[in-house]
Amino acid sequence: MLTSLRIENVAVIEKVQVQFTAGLNVLTGETGAGKSILIDSISAILGNRISRDLVRTGAPKACIWATFDQLPKQVKMQLEQAGYDAGEELLIYREITAEGKSHCRINGMPATVSVLRDITAGLINIHGQHDSQGLTDPSKHLGILDAFAQNQNEFNAYRKVYKELIAVKRQADALQLDEAEKQRKMELLRFQLNEIEDAALQIGEEERLIARRQIVSHAQTILEQIASAHSALSGGDEFSGAADLLGGANGSLEQAAVLDESLQPLQERLADLYYNARELAVDLASRLDDYGFDPAELDQLEQRLDTIYRLKNKYGADSVEELLHMAEKSREELEHIERADETLEQLNQQKQALYKEAKLLAEKLTQTRLNAFERMEQQLVEACTFLNMPGTRFVLQHSRGPLAGSGQDTVEFYISTNLGEAPKPLAKIASGGELSRIMLALKSALAEKDAIPTVIYDEIDTGVSGLAAGRIGEKLRQTSKGRQVLCITHTAQIAALATSHLLIQKNVEGQRTFTQIHPLDQAGRVQELARIISGDHITDLSLANAREMLSL
Repeated sequence: MLTSLRIENVAVIEKVQVQFTAGLNVLTGETGAGKSILIDSISAILGNRISRDLVRTGAPKACIWATFDQLPKQVKMQLEQAGYDAGEELLIYREITAEGKSHCRINGMPATVSVLRDITAGLINIHGQHDSQGLTDPSKHLGILDAFAQNQNEFNAYRKVYKELIAVKRQADALQLDEAEKQRKMELLRFQLNEIEDAALQIGEEERLIARRQIVSHAQTILEQIASAHSALSGGDEFSGAADLLGGANGSLEQAAVLDESLQPLQERLADLYYNARELAVDLASRLDDYGFDPAELDQLEQRLDTIYRLKNKYGADSVEELLHMAEKSREELEHIERADETLEQLNQQKQALYKEAKLLAEKLTQTRLNAFERMEQQLVEACTFLNMPGTRFVLQHSRGPLAGSGQDTVEFYISTNLGEAPKPLAKIASGGELSRIMLALKSALAEKDAIPTVIYDEIDTGVSGLAAGRIGEKLRQTSKGRQVLCITHTAQIAALATSHLLIQKNVEGQRTFTQIHPLDQAGRVQELARIISGDHITDLSLANAREMLSL
């Protein structure tokens, strides 16, 4: 239940704090006094979009605080799941800056607008001035019927199977190629696969071929340089090589080390150089045979590299690895198409089974709706009769159609407001005042189904006066038993039935407009009811009428 609302710098409201009670809370005031601002502020607390135009001129930001108590179990569970304290009270804070930035807090902790919206959905239901017009839209009628039927379990069961059915149907549709297209695609895949497989490509092959081509194409130069290096190490008939010279130097130093032992480390290092030079000369000699020039091998290398380049260019690949991956994908797709008939048969069988199951669940959902309308129609007729619409009759225009996301049903509410008249669509029959009363009858019926503790009616009495207005007030008071109802009204008959009466008043001080909200005592209520009855010229008679209405 909403216990208090504090507003700062919202439009013409500079600062105001309102206390609400259980039962019927009525808010009255002149047109333009700021009643809609109060609704906008509560709407902001519920996580709905707010505009920076709501910020009072000259203020840096608009701030709204709302306190709730007697929280429903479902709301407490949502708070805990979202990581917030779920105590006996709930404090929600919402602000919007003059630059348009919005911030939310739940029990002092930061919150997103979506979390705020989810949690407050179980706290307040606002019926705005234009919601009654929604009754004339047949597309809204199924949702209204489901809300009364409380058939969420049946709806979820159907929806789950229906989604599976749609998914299987899409898979089956994707496999249903016409035969000519199927053969064309298979031939293309086979050709691509065979061409890549016939090339017998290997991972890393291109790199190895490029390296070998580098060697073969420069074999003569490499051979000449190796021979020169070998000759420099081994020497020839007319000169000594580096290895022989190192051997002679090693022999000389070896003899000197016999006489001076301190030369031994130097001799050992020289000996290592000598033996390494000899081994290197032998290794170079063994490599001379590896570089015989073979023009045929170079041609083979060029042809193989050309094959790889052509395939890469043809299929838009950057490497042999990517070509091999393409071949594997072609093989998988070819197998997939070849198995398509078998897979399609399985999917069709699965689709038929899911369709039968969805059809059964859709019928169960239909029955919950039809049964709910029988109960709903009885309650609506009783409520409309009480609201001074005797002889009202409701009829459900219902038809079964193809399975869809909401089931198989198409529904529309028809109404007859006078005896002897055939039921017709709401848009063609009901006046504004009748729509308001039908909506109230509907809301009061739904209020018994849900656990939302606070319902707000913004001018539910539009187009209604006299006896009908009084009956609306009585219905609102009945509905407020065990819950909280907030009602903005211009009708004295409704205001007189309030358990708490709040006056919204606009004043001009200097060059600024200020809106204030005052709780009224008995004398204040008499004065306000008299104003509603007779306008600016309050008379003794209007005051007497006001006192009589309150006493009754």
